[in-house]
This record gives sequence, C-alpha cells and structure tokens, in this order.
Amino acid sequence: MEKIIIAIDGPAGSGKSTTAQLLANRLNYLYIDTGAMYRAVTFLAMKNGILDDPEAIVKRLMDTKIRLMYADGITQVFLDDEEVTQELRSREVNDQVSYISKIKDVRKELVKRQKKMGENFGVVMEGRDIGTVVFPHAKLKIFLIANLDIRAERRLNEVAQKGANISLVDVKENLQSRDHIDSSREVDPLMKAPDAYTVDTTELTIEQQVEYIYGLAQEILKKG
Repeated sequence: MEKIIIAIDGPAGSGKSTTAQLLANRLNYLYIDTGAMYRAVTFLAMKNGILDDPEAIVKRLMDTKIRLMYADGITQVFLDDEEVTQELRSREVNDQVSYISKIKDVRKELVKRQKKMGENFGVVMEGRDIGTVVFPHAKLKIFLIANLDIRAERRLNEVAQKGANISLVDVKENLQSRDHIDSSREVDPLMKAPDAYTVDTTELTIEQQVEYIYGLAQEILKKG
C-alpha cells in the first residue's frame, strides 16, 4: 500500500508529540519530532555560550550532526555522538527555543534536513511549520489546538514527571510567550495550512485524537 507523509502542526501543549508517536506506531511509519531539532540547536548554543550570536549559532549548526532515534516511546536526540535527550527538556532550553527558532538560517538548514528525512514517505512529522513549509504537499495535514489552561496543565504534568519544580502560572506565561513568538515571527510562523484539518484536543483523549487522524489517513490510503 502507498505510504504518505502526515504533517501535524500546532502550539506547545496541544498534544502533537504523543499523538504523532502513537499514530506513527499504528501505521508503522517513521516518527520525526522537529521540535527536538530546534531544542538541540538551542542546547548547542547554550553549551557553547553563543546564544546572542546568530552567525556563530548557524556556523556551529552547519558543523554538527543532529540525529533522532525513536524507540520505546522516546525520541533520543544526539548532537554528533553525544546524547542530549534529557537536557533538551530543561527550563533553560524551554525558555530560549522560540528565540532560536526565529533565526532565518537555522530554520533554513533544519527544514532542509527535515525534507531529507521524509523523502521516502511513510512519515509522521510534527512541529510548527510542517504543513506550510517543510511538506506543503503532504497528503494529510493536521493542525492541533487546545485551550491554554489545558495546555498549561499538560505541560506542568510533563515537567513534573521529569522532576522539575515550576508553577502553573509560570508554565502558562511561558506558553503564552511562545505562542506569540511562534505566530508572529517573520520566518515560517506557526499557522494553519489552508487544507489542514483542525482538531481541538481540549476535551479529547489521546486515543480519540489518534483514532480520528488514523481514520483520515485510512481514507486517503484507500483512495490511493
């Protein structure tokens, strides 16, 4: 059966990662978390003390291999041969990633790498510009949304499970800031593709989200 590219976009906390992972597993597709790539560049910049130097960040990125390996429900991220998976979910990275994502040449380079990853199809790729920039001709595009309070609670639970200590108010403020930056940046802003299905996950379970998108994928695959 033909394999397609499924693009899933949406703001932080809308359920992109978990939905995309489970959907990819069900379809036996490759799962790619593009947000992890931007987090990796953010960590790379922090590690090298160049957060305020876009040119140096781009130069370092060009000399660094970012590798994603998905197994047992976890996306492991490597910078060259160093695994940095745990470091990418730190509050420091979380606070800076939207700013790094605004750098034009960082986006240009990562989009090129993302296109390469999906060139053989059979991919579920999630991020903020997949359906509009990375794969504008994807056969199935999904735009996930959710109430800000629900997104904040989800993110708080996520960071709490990793042992981080942060308040719900701080999480909500961070999400609001990221929403503004991601939606207003000049280069590849977060926006819904005209032909994307909007899925409001506020009152949906993960299973319901996955089932709905899986059904859409099956309809497309049956049509060939």
